[in-house]
Amino acid sequence: MLLEDQRYLHEDLERLEQGIADRMGEEPKHIRDRLNRDHEVAQLLDQIQSQSAELLPLYEDKSGLRSKEILQISTGDPFEEFYRQVARIKEHHARYPNEQAENSEQWYRPRKGDDDQPFIVDSMFSGEEAYGRFFDLHSCHESYLNLPNAKRLGYMQYLEVFDNFQPGYGGIKRADKLKDQYFKYLGELMEYLESFMRRTRPLENVDQILNGWQQEFESAWEKDEVQGWQKEKKAKPDAPERTLSTVEAVWCDACEKEFKNENVYKGHLNGRKHIRAAELIAQREATPDGSMNGALPASTHRLKERAVAEREFRVKKLVGAMNIERDDTRVNVERRQGMTERERQQELENLYNMTSSAQHQGGEDGDKEDGDDKLYNPLKLPLAWDGKPIPFWLYRLHGLGQEFPCEICGNFVYRGRRAFDKHFNETNHITNLKRLGITNTYLFRDITSIAEAVRLWEKIQRDQSRNQIDDGSVVQMEDAEGNVMPEKVYLDLQKQGLL
Repeated sequence: MLLEDQRYLHEDLERLEQGIADRMGEEPKHIRDRLNRDHEVAQLLDQIQSQSAELLPLYEDKSGLRSKEILQISTGDPFEEFYRQVARIKEHHARYPNEQAENSEQWYRPRKGDDDQPFIVDSMFSGEEAYGRFFDLHSCHESYLNLPNAKRLGYMQYLEVFDNFQPGYGGIKRADKLKDQYFKYLGELMEYLESFMRRTRPLENVDQILNGWQQEFESAWEKDEVQGWQKEKKAKPDAPERTLSTVEAVWCDACEKEFKNENVYKGHLNGRKHIRAAELIAQREATPDGSMNGALPASTHRLKERAVAEREFRVKKLVGAMNIERDDTRVNVERRQGMTERERQQELENLYNMTSSAQHQGGEDGDKEDGDDKLYNPLKLPLAWDGKPIPFWLYRLHGLGQEFPCEICGNFVYRGRRAFDKHFNETNHITNLKRLGITNTYLFRDITSIAEAVRLWEKIQRDQSRNQIDDGSVVQMEDAEGNVMPEKVYLDLQKQGLL
């Protein structure tokens, strides 16, 4: 039976590979279908690893049962073993007579147009995430607002600075970062970003990426190169004074803050924050090991800093790897702020109903070509990311009714002034200018004609050559008779022996 189990595992592996090939052979149009396809492939890959883990011990044969079975078949009566296995099969079916036989060939085939087959990704994402296109950081934003001494930032401002942990950009002071509330907030933010990456990139080895970032952080921490978490050094008596904004400004070392003049600084000295900060510094300097009454020792303090710095480092890396989703989130939030509540609800309803109707239509008309599906678009509006025409007010807002052709880009027509202005900084337009021999492309903005661009470049070249100054004609020389002449003429006459 071991040989039969081995054969069955190999057959199942081939079916799994064929199921993956069938799914990867087609590229779905909608993000939900594409993401669902990737998660199905990821599940099949996990099953391949599981089946391979069961198959490997059979080949190793540490117990010797497989070799014994092969020897019994090869040396003994092969029909005896065959009839023994047939008897086991009959006994099994006699014990379970109503067991339904399954067609194993249908196990891993993709099911198209099956309404009873639920989508894997339907329960993975919230409505704000739109199947992995945008971040949903509302809960993290609320946790940030509840942090002590945190700036009161709106959600749009928070999306711009949530991965920048410097104090000047909405971050928290270094002393406040060691509190449990901030540590919990970082954990919540890091777990969400990791979960978002695993849900949107099921075919990537996320664990390997995270391990690489962990090694990078450990190397930077040992070298004391983690930004914002370098070891604090005590100021020396002869240290240079801090650069202030004005002459009358005064710097407070305890609070690390600048004050406009001496009077404001003296009034600040009686405040509770300054008195508390001064007491903490005095207690830290009073003990040689860096510990103080009610505070952590220096070694434990540094370990806590490492834990916080590690989470900040992980958040920065995660956001950097998903920079496109972060930019799309800002654009989407800004766009939704200009919509009414009815328009938001309608957009969310279209998002959920669009793919189900498309799936149902694809199951009925699977033999038709994609070009047969026609959308009702009498105004010929551009299509949005969901494959439907954009609203007419958005069409008017961006001026998409205006067309701007560009001969340099191969007579490509840009719809709307915004897209037209943006294309001058794109690689395609700059590359085509360089092919014409134009190197200084910044001066050729709003120029779309090839002939006009060439004429302007030739004029620039002529002006540059005309304004070029010859050093030999600027320096004047005087001979023994008092004749003044350019240096170049003087050297030529001197070489000829005429002077």
